Amino acid sequence: MGLSEEPRQPRGGEPGRPELLGTPPAPPDPPVDRERLRRLLGDPGLAWLLDRVRRRLERDEPLTGSVSLTSPTQTQQVATERLLGRAPRVGGRSLSVRLDAVDALLRRSGASPSGLAAAVVELTGTVTSLADARAREERAWQSAHSPLDKLASAPGASAQLRSWAEQLPRTGLVRRLCPDPDAARSLVAGAAEALHQLPTDSPVSLPAYAARVLGSAHALDDGAPLATLVLSGVRALTGFPDGSGSRWRREAWASAGLLRDDLSSTVLTLNLRGTPALDWLADSGEPAVLTLRQLARGHRIEVPGPIHVCENPTVLSAAAETYGPSCPPLVCLQGQPSTAALTLLAGMRSGGPDAAVDFRYHGDFDWGGLRIAATLARYITWRPWRYTAADYRRAAAHLSGAEALTGTPAAAPWDPELPKALAEVGVRVEEEAVLDDLLTDLASRPPFP
Repeated sequence: MGLSEEPRQPRGGEPGRPELLGTPPAPPDPPVDRERLRRLLGDPGLAWLLDRVRRRLERDEPLTGSVSLTSPTQTQQVATERLLGRAPRVGGRSLSVRLDAVDALLRRSGASPSGLAAAVVELTGTVTSLADARAREERAWQSAHSPLDKLASAPGASAQLRSWAEQLPRTGLVRRLCPDPDAARSLVAGAAEALHQLPTDSPVSLPAYAARVLGSAHALDDGAPLATLVLSGVRALTGFPDGSGSRWRREAWASAGLLRDDLSSTVLTLNLRGTPALDWLADSGEPAVLTLRQLARGHRIEVPGPIHVCENPTVLSAAAETYGPSCPPLVCLQGQPSTAALTLLAGMRSGGPDAAVDFRYHGDFDWGGLRIAATLARYITWRPWRYTAADYRRAAAHLSGAEALTGTPAAAPWDPELPKALAEVGVRVEEEAVLDDLLTDLASRPPFP
């Protein structure tokens, strides 16, 4: 006997079940009635209201409460009163509009069923959240600086260069040089590539280096954003001091082995020997001006005894005039030590087996002089030549009409009491003021303590 079957109810998991098809998509927002919307909000006298609403949307603020306008024009006042259905007032001192009321009006009229926000977008264009825009911009700048990560983590990267790479994003230098983050990424990548190969094993022409590493001989020309960025890294890498001007930039590049030109950097010497030209000048007791080009060619100058180093050319000139060929070897920095001076001093060898060169330094007793001496100490080891706190106090006590000490204080690692003495006495003592003492030392060649 056949059995009639009732319709079978679908079980969970079978095709056709609504829950298996997912949540139905929300219906789209009702369309804006553009013609009606323009009649309500398109009046030029309401542009101020659209602008206020748009600013709130950009800042992700709710469209509630009131907005106001002080000193409205007649056009603005009439348009606003018409929108709100109020009797026109002329000459009012301010306008106030409740955004909730405008939102309700737009929904009720059908001009913008989704309300005021949709209406403003329709009339003025898409609104971008400022918070979202800032977040995107920040991500773009993080990406722009990302080539620094590879530079900082490269094998053999110095602590100074790693510190520079980590701090650079916080300085804002890249943003000032290149406001566009996409272009800035190429700028930072070029700087990282240039710095990765510095300092050079031997001096090389700056344009030649730029052409080989960066593809253009002019990539590191003065004023180029890439040159500014790379030079900042070079100074961090080599510890080159602050400064400005073309000579300072030339010496800063040279500190990493990059020569803008090898003739402009010079050092003034007296009675050094080691080449036919130096021997000839030493025989006559005449000063020599050595260029970086001459020093970069590998000539090693051996010295039999102490090398006196001074800051000012007056000292060297007076020594040449007073003692001629009998004066002990003397080197003059002429201010901040040039690359030529540092190359010369660092390349000197003592006449004794495995003995270090005995450098003895004197400079001006002022804050600038202390900085010059400290810079020199980063490259060579020297002993003070009448350049201690006791020497300063003695010289200042015999000086009349001394110039007052000015500027930012500096340290003196070779004698921590010297900055204290300068601050206490408060006068400058230039090398010329103690010239007689220095010349006496050069004549007697005393065994300095």
